[in-house]
Amino acid sequence: MSAAEKIIRALYPRQSDDHNRLAALYRYDALNAPAGEDFTFLTELAARVCDVPYAFITLLDAERAFVKSFAGLALGAMPRSQCYCSLAVLGGETSEICDLSKDARTAGLPLTIEAPFMRMYSSVPLATSDGYAIGTLSVMDSKPGCLSTSQRDLLRKLARQVMALFELRANERALKTSMDELETLATTDELTGLHNRRSLMNRLSFEVARTRRFRTPLSAVMVDVDHIKNVNDEFGHQAGDEVLAVIGRLVRENVRVIDVAGRYGGEELCILLPNTPLEGARKFAETLRSRIEAQVHGAGARTVTVTASLGVGSFNHMDIDDAEMLLKQAEAALYRAKANGRNRVEG
Repeated sequence: MSAAEKIIRALYPRQSDDHNRLAALYRYDALNAPAGEDFTFLTELAARVCDVPYAFITLLDAERAFVKSFAGLALGAMPRSQCYCSLAVLGGETSEICDLSKDARTAGLPLTIEAPFMRMYSSVPLATSDGYAIGTLSVMDSKPGCLSTSQRDLLRKLARQVMALFELRANERALKTSMDELETLATTDELTGLHNRRSLMNRLSFEVARTRRFRTPLSAVMVDVDHIKNVNDEFGHQAGDEVLAVIGRLVRENVRVIDVAGRYGGEELCILLPNTPLEGARKFAETLRSRIEAQVHGAGARTVTVTASLGVGSFNHMDIDDAEMLLKQAEAALYRAKANGRNRVEG
């Protein structure tokens, strides 16, 4: 431990509830997020209103200080023991040292003894609504001096704007997360993890419109798990649901990013294959059929295997020119697969 660090920890020990302060800091998820123009503007404004060359927005975690935004001097992360702001989070509305070289707490710190040889330091804690200081808005100068009363007041007001911006960014992220979760709930089948029927049909309409416009191929594969009722009767409906869930995962692992897989209804799944002609869809369907057949499912202390019948339809811009006809062709092929012995691909 350096002499400066010993001085810092001796004169300004960590607060006993520093873990609560850190929890408040992490709520904002701001340590690694880019600053953006808004934080830069507030930092530059702080330097201007205080008539000093340097200003910083700094966040402090358990061991390090992260400079979120700066004006006049580019600084990155540094050990917390080497940062003036370590003093400012200990309490008080404003921390000011008129000559850093003459204060025992700061005289040996790197920014004091190395270029640009900081002398004046003034900061305001960035305080959360529950009273924890997660960092500071600070201004500095390489000449000794102090801020005027009006400058300190303006710095406090700017610090409140910085915190308001952190709150806004955090709320925006929370809102986006909530919206993403709601969208997932609205479009995803809970059991299989695939698109639900409504979402599948919406995507089908989009894909049909696109294939019409660009004259590209579009195929659909209907999948029906064979004799799933037997699994339900012998092992219980939970076992049947687990089989469907595993097959849903198997489908997700075997489709491309551009493909759309959904639960069409009951134990039937539907997979849309954009930019895929009929022959390519048949090959995909056969690969999927063989992987479903090879999958071993747990049913309590026992194991069970299932098979699937698959039907393939393809948009050819002649006989098939809309979503309904595409699905009807794939369904007709699926019925042939079931009628011809199941565990096969038709289409």
